[in-house]
Amino acid sequence: MTILGAAIIGCGAIAPLHAKAIAAQSGGQLLAAVDIDVAKAAVFGEEYGCGALTDYKELLNRSDIDIVHLCTPHDLHAQMAVDLLQAGKHVLTEKPMAVDLPSAQRMLKAAEHSKGQLGIVFQNRYNEPSIKIKETIESGVLGPLVCMKGVVTWYRSPEYYKESNWRGKWTSEGGGVLINQTIHTLDLLQWFGGEISSVQGSVSTDVLDGVIEVEDTAHACINFRNKVRGLFYGSNAYLVNSPVELEIVFEQGTLLLRRDCLYLWKDGRETLLSEPGVSGIQDKSYWGTGHQRLIHDFYDHVREGRPFWIDGSEGLKTLELIAGIYSSSGIEKKTHPWQTAPSN
Repeated sequence: MTILGAAIIGCGAIAPLHAKAIAAQSGGQLLAAVDIDVAKAAVFGEEYGCGALTDYKELLNRSDIDIVHLCTPHDLHAQMAVDLLQAGKHVLTEKPMAVDLPSAQRMLKAAEHSKGQLGIVFQNRYNEPSIKIKETIESGVLGPLVCMKGVVTWYRSPEYYKESNWRGKWTSEGGGVLINQTIHTLDLLQWFGGEISSVQGSVSTDVLDGVIEVEDTAHACINFRNKVRGLFYGSNAYLVNSPVELEIVFEQGTLLLRRDCLYLWKDGRETLLSEPGVSGIQDKSYWGTGHQRLIHDFYDHVREGRPFWIDGSEGLKTLELIAGIYSSSGIEKKTHPWQTAPSN
């Protein structure tokens, strides 16, 4: 088996999950960790047995680096991805792929002209309930899809934002609860529903006003071209991180995701279809358990020369949905980068 050399840029909260996923497969080897914080890079490198760097551009000409994982603040994704793709590297970036649509388009263009692939980390597509829901939609076993709803109620404290100065700001985070915490649920809704015809949304800052510039709460009505309707609610204003709730209604039954268990409601009876997945590398239960499966799948696609299915165009679809919610919410353009943002 070909061993793919890997590097991780950004040694923050999500990076250990990527490092452990790389180590858990036989076809990848972590060779470098990059962070502008010298001490953080050194500690990470020592823990995971790899070199430590402070400048990601040192990766560009290294022939031993095949895949680069972007675990940096959101606003750094686009330029790093463009540089790496132009150098022929494969890039796997954490969500969101970028903080505005022009930057995302630059990434897609760079990927089109690169021998490297661009992959987006939407790991919840790999959760068993998500796969079962998608299969049920495509098989038609419960009849046509009618409507859907997704609910995310989590907690982010003022300290969470104060500990990292890039969070809670339009220019660096790209938004609030929509683009950070609930983006995975929005991605699932658009993946299930297909092409979107219209979006009407509203955002507010209910409890973190004065702490963040962006929203901590949002809701939306999403209309799909196939006449399916999706309702969405997400908030960081709760006091616990509750499991994501999904309801997928068909003409002949309903699928419900509650506490990571998938149930079928049909003919007056509820049946358990799947229970929570188990991952030995998972740090936080509400992140889902799909990171390792997604990362291994990306490596398999790269090794075999097959296009990865969650690519830049897939990432752009969810970013466009978020942009639609922001655009319809009445935020002033002068403070809203989705309207006037430069392309980095």
